[in-house]
Amino acid sequence: MRMPEISSLMSDTKLSEVARVFLKLGFTAFGGPAAHIALMHKEVVKDRQWITEEHFLDLVGATNLIPGPNSTEMAIHLGYERAGWKGLIVAGLCFILPAVIITGLFAIAYKEYGQLPELQPFLYGIKPAIIAVILAAIFPLAVKALRNSELAAIGIMALVLCLCGFNEILILFGSGLIYLVFVILKGSIFKKNINSLFPIGLLQIIGTNTNPVSGMNLFLIFLKIGAILYGSGYVLFALLDAELVSTGLLKRQQLIDAIAMGQFTPGPVFSAVTFIGYQINDAKGALLSTIGIFLPSFVFVALLNPIVKLVRGSAMFSSFLDAVNIASVAVIVVVCYEMGKETITDAKTVMIGIISLVIIFGFKQINTAWIILGGAILGFLLHKFV
Repeated sequence: MRMPEISSLMSDTKLSEVARVFLKLGFTAFGGPAAHIALMHKEVVKDRQWITEEHFLDLVGATNLIPGPNSTEMAIHLGYERAGWKGLIVAGLCFILPAVIITGLFAIAYKEYGQLPELQPFLYGIKPAIIAVILAAIFPLAVKALRNSELAAIGIMALVLCLCGFNEILILFGSGLIYLVFVILKGSIFKKNINSLFPIGLLQIIGTNTNPVSGMNLFLIFLKIGAILYGSGYVLFALLDAELVSTGLLKRQQLIDAIAMGQFTPGPVFSAVTFIGYQINDAKGALLSTIGIFLPSFVFVALLNPIVKLVRGSAMFSSFLDAVNIASVAVIVVVCYEMGKETITDAKTVMIGIISLVIIFGFKQINTAWIILGGAILGFLLHKFV
């Protein structure tokens, strides 16, 4: 009788730990997927050693190969790794819900008063601090991913192609395939027992965009977007523009304000759909939109996670995944570069970025949430008074 009780207690402890970690990230993880993944890396690899650097990289690479919000899917993966199926659900919900609740409150105020509070002074300081957080996290990941000179060449190629504007998904798959062909031609892959396993075909749920957007129709629009969307939050807003603005269901200014909300609130940028859903159909619209956009991520991760460890044991897919990992690092570096071009534009933002970097590398135990909060406060003060 004792063994099941101990096992159950350990499981409950792990589940509560998953809930605490991802609830904290849900309230403090600002800055988009690259920053969120950097924060998760610190929490689950550096601070708690839930998984190894290598496996974390594998999950990042695998997440980049499926549709949906990358950081949300990483949270779901990590929850599953720590506490099984219950952890999968708890991690996802704890990461998503804080942003959804905060965005929902803003949506109610917006619909009542027709405008958002002034967010720019805070965003001014948050963004340079976030770039510093990403740079600090990407360094150990890059070192781990660089297994040999061939992978270094793949990484440089991926970096150049990203900078030239090529599609990120094509770069990730292409990098994997190029390195796989190289390894096969080199012959090393046949020294191992080939028991290959390749990615399953991606499930894509295509909803029908019918005219009155209420109830199930609104749910299906966001379910479709969540199931087929690759890329950043800006790709999400391009799809929303096509689905909602061009059909007259949402004003473009409302979409722009939703983008601001997605940037300002912590947690996944996709929580902006809560704001949009509320503008279209009040609380019911917010709920259905939110469920629709995030549901595919839970399904995809549930299907993919058990495969990741298996394919790492396959000689062929392991090589493919190594190249996808280094290409993923290149993609994050380019995201950081693009963010820097847009946000580090004067001496004040340079100063915020440098101070953040110094603190992160000089005081490695400090929680990065304090870095981001400090950046917001410093940005507000410099923007208003200097």
